[in-house]
Amino acid sequence: MSEPTQPDATPSDATPPDATVADVTLADVTQPAVGWLPAGAAELFGEGASAEEAYGLLTVDVPAEAWITALETARDRLGCTFFDWLSAVDEPGTGFRVCSHVAALPGAGEGPHGIRRLLLRTTVPHDAPALPTAVGVYAGAAWHERETHEMFGVDFTGHPHLVPLLLPENFEGHPLRKDFVLAARVVKAWPGAKEPGEAAEGGPKRRQMLPPGVPDPNEWGPLKGQLPPAPARPTRTPARPPARAPARTARCAVRAA
Repeated sequence: MSEPTQPDATPSDATPPDATVADVTLADVTQPAVGWLPAGAAELFGEGASAEEAYGLLTVDVPAEAWITALETARDRLGCTFFDWLSAVDEPGTGFRVCSHVAALPGAGEGPHGIRRLLLRTTVPHDAPALPTAVGVYAGAAWHERETHEMFGVDFTGHPHLVPLLLPENFEGHPLRKDFVLAARVVKAWPGAKEPGEAAEGGPKRRQMLPPGVPDPNEWGPLKGQLPPAPARPTRTPARPPARAPARTARCAVRAA
């Protein structure tokens, strides 16, 4: 009898011999759920989403192109039907971070401690700050977007009435940007210009640090180039080392006989 021959066909589900762990992409790894989320952030909000929880607040960051989808997911899948607020933060070197705080209200019998809060965030660049409007998802976002538009200059495309909300009609600039010049502080010194108890006229003093948005009055404003240069700090002479005290001699007590 002839010996049975071994099949030379490789099973279709066999792992190729050259396969390594590095061939596994991040998409094949399931992210763990954070906080009260029912699944990982990428599974719920799409690729590029991340979540973290700190001080009892769950925060999810999403790409700008997934902003509206993330809001819809929060409302429809996570039950965050309560819209609280929307605003932005100017992050120098990064962009404008637009934030929206929503919440899922507790059901019957859960009590006030059943509220689940969620902070959604995305970032738009300084040179082209624009996002689609969230009015179609949360109607209450209308005036929040108007305020964010005039304070930071973020454009919300598709907004039905993106007009000034708080500032005068002819106001120029966006006051909450870090590069916005506070012109009033050029004319009137800011409260920290002098130390408590410091006289109006005095000798050289340490250079004061200007707060964000306050320009040097000698570089911007009506007194540009007209002010004398700041006085130089006086040169400090090194202190003399303390003189050493003379050595004390031990006093021997003489006991009377």
